[in-house]
Amino acid sequence: MKIIVLGGAGKMGCIAVQDLAGDRRVDEVIIADRDVAQARTVAGIISSSKVSIEPVDLTNHDALVGVLRGADACLNATVYYFNLQVMEACLEAGVCYTDMGGLFHTTRQQLELSDRFAEAGLSAVLGMGSAPGVPNVQARYAADRLDTIESIRIYDGIMPPPPDDVRFTYAVPTIVDELTMSPMVYRDGEFVACEPLSEFEDYWFTPPIGLLPMHLSLHSEIATLPITFQDKGLKECFFKINYWGMAKETVEKIRVLADFGFAGREPVEVKGQSVVPRDLLVAMMSQYVPPITDFLALPKKQPPDWAKEIVTEVRGTKDGKTLTYRLGTLTCKGALPTGVASARAAIWLAEGRIPPGVYPPEAVIEPEPFFKELEEREIYTQVSVTEFL
Repeated sequence: MKIIVLGGAGKMGCIAVQDLAGDRRVDEVIIADRDVAQARTVAGIISSSKVSIEPVDLTNHDALVGVLRGADACLNATVYYFNLQVMEACLEAGVCYTDMGGLFHTTRQQLELSDRFAEAGLSAVLGMGSAPGVPNVQARYAADRLDTIESIRIYDGIMPPPPDDVRFTYAVPTIVDELTMSPMVYRDGEFVACEPLSEFEDYWFTPPIGLLPMHLSLHSEIATLPITFQDKGLKECFFKINYWGMAKETVEKIRVLADFGFAGREPVEVKGQSVVPRDLLVAMMSQYVPPITDFLALPKKQPPDWAKEIVTEVRGTKDGKTLTYRLGTLTCKGALPTGVASARAAIWLAEGRIPPGVYPPEAVIEPEPFFKELEEREIYTQVSVTEFL
């Protein structure tokens, strides 16, 4: 089994590479990245004969197709802006596809490629990281056990760093988008745009995380869950997170810059040079991303103290009784779920376990075997059911 990880030298991609290299089902893992130096660092840390490196520029379609040919699956760990063009390359190369999310709007566009993938006999699973990904499968678990569904509420809780810790937890461009773009929610049968960082509520997570302030954020789960489960009468669906796992103080600083136009996408003239403010903002913020070694779980060097629980609460009815399923997926072993979940999806694709076409996770990922595979990496899912009289 040969799997290519586009962006495998990045923060989340390197975790997927490590997980794939340690899986007995995988024979070969290709780190396909434009940053060859960092790819060598990742390969050196993982130190597996299964891992090799291919330089790639995603803007060069023919070269990308050439790199993809012969692979059993492509795991796209790059920024979501490239999702559509990578899928086009996969269609030409004849390779199955998965990614870590499309931030709602791109995901909706990707789903439109389903007929073409099916005609080519290829399979794709969209948004198969920690979130989106895990919440979709959690929702599927509950939906399989309910006759009707009233609401799906997703809470992504990350243990916050100290106030003076100025670091980004994943791709800077994606965080800037989530911070500035309107979150989409599903209410009373309609998709509604809301204000960024709005509708705060306190939510209790499993220790050691505890009580966290949660707010709306634009996310891909909302693009698919209301459609997948519309026949069960779903009326509400939202995604909330706590400052994207960053210090509140850091987020407030970025908001001030955004308010002054530094997240703008229209070029401005500066001393005769055309500059896109957002590009400058992202470039400046990138220096606050932790080193790649902080993201890899090494035998002799555990990642920094960190905990994350992804919770999905699904309220509905079964045999006339009103029930709420709470599924919490918890890990205290670093930023593992995003890379591990997507790696397992890539393996399932390579094994032919996903039918031809393009699907959201809840449509094709069987919950119990998926959760069991996460447990192999100390990522545990607990289920509780509350009955309302």
